[in-house]
Amino acid sequence: MAALWERKTIRTISSRPLPPQTLSNLLWAAFGVNRDQMPDGRPGRTAASATNAQEIDLYVALPGGVYLYEAVPHRLAPVAAGDFRASAGQDGVDKAPVNLFFVADPTRFKRKGPAGAGATDAEKSFYNVDTGLIAQNVHLFAASQGLAAWFHTCDQEKTPELFRLRPEQRVLFAQSVGYPE
Repeated sequence: MAALWERKTIRTISSRPLPPQTLSNLLWAAFGVNRDQMPDGRPGRTAASATNAQEIDLYVALPGGVYLYEAVPHRLAPVAAGDFRASAGQDGVDKAPVNLFFVADPTRFKRKGPAGAGATDAEKSFYNVDTGLIAQNVHLFAASQGLAAWFHTCDQEKTPELFRLRPEQRVLFAQSVGYPE
């Protein structure tokens, strides 16, 4: 209950780095594995996803590079070296120690229509809602740890190339996390 009372958006974030264990806990709280296997064979996650598609990937921009959060082994896989935090697209977020990028992969939905069909309106609403569920977990974790969190838009045009995304992947939003200034 305390985390719900303390949950708030804080837009002034210090550049002070998060300890590795805090970053690890943040990512697990966001969309980590909390059950070994669901009826469909996939692991259960800390945030629900429509039809258990688990179509949202978390890309983590740190001062030294961008990483993909791989939930099953609970690790960060390197994507690109360099400081891409400014891709979060809002004033001041380039100094936040952690910028999370929410990227949808619509190919994970099991479609009943013709093969290769684009994302349906329902799927688009699913991945926006699923992003909100994950972002709320981030906010609640931040509140429980005395951290600042800010959910916001990002540069959806440049980010796919910087993060080496496939054409079907969609950059949705970003969330900056760190210590309050």
